[in-house]
Amino acid sequence: EVQLVESGGGLVQAGGSLRLSCTVSGFTTDDYAIGWFRQAPGKEREGVSCISRRGGRTYYADSVKDHFTISNDNARNTVVLQMVALKPEDTAVYYCALVNLDHPVEKWNDENEYRYWGQGTQVTVSS
Repeated sequence: EVQLVESGGGLVQAGGSLRLSCTVSGFTTDDYAIGWFRQAPGKEREGVSCISRRGGRTYYADSVKDHFTISNDNARNTVVLQMVALKPEDTAVYYCALVNLDHPVEKWNDENEYRYWGQGTQVTVSS
């Protein structure tokens, strides 16, 4: 059974930092990518960032590319999303998801490409 477990959300003041982790288990190959998505109240879910396990290729949404960093900790099967200079508009439930790279993926932020999802972790940034 494939499982993705997020951790690291919480409440932080504007300008603060948080570190989200996504630990993967049960996936039988290393040819996949992990995406982070978020959904704010009343808004659609949006792609935030993505990283491939092999090679560590990264992608970012324009809204976060200057203050979020995604990285692999392959020894722990974990992907980390480091978030600094947080803003109230970063408030959302953050989800990590896994896409199998056994086929071409046109858009890293197309949530329909991702088959496995974590349960989500709340990030709240107060002004």
